[in-house]
Amino acid sequence: MSCETHDSSELAKKKCKPCEGGMSPMSDDEIRKNLKVLNHWSYEDGVVAKTFSFKNYYETTAFVNAVVWMAHREDHHPDISFGYKNCRVAYSTHAIDGISENDFICAAKIDALFA
Repeated sequence: MSCETHDSSELAKKKCKPCEGGMSPMSDDEIRKNLKVLNHWSYEDGVVAKTFSFKNYYETTAFVNAVVWMAHREDHHPDISFGYKNCRVAYSTHAIDGISENDFICAAKIDALFA
């Protein structure tokens, strides 16, 4: 599924589309192109991921809760791990065993939360 977006604010305005499989994951070239519009996300071990840093545990957990709320609204859920001052968010689309536009939409929405 190709993602024809030129900046993250444009991508963050989109809504995730239900993905039940039957579609192809993005190619490595498509993933690289889409990573360019995000702020320091990377593609590693089959996921689009980023680690965020905070001043304290309160800020970290507030961010985690905001990500969870957004993920619920988009019905597209990341793997989240966090500690006292950091949080790692990792997206992939399990239904297609790869990366889809939904992963980039949610990553852009998270960047907007963090801004």
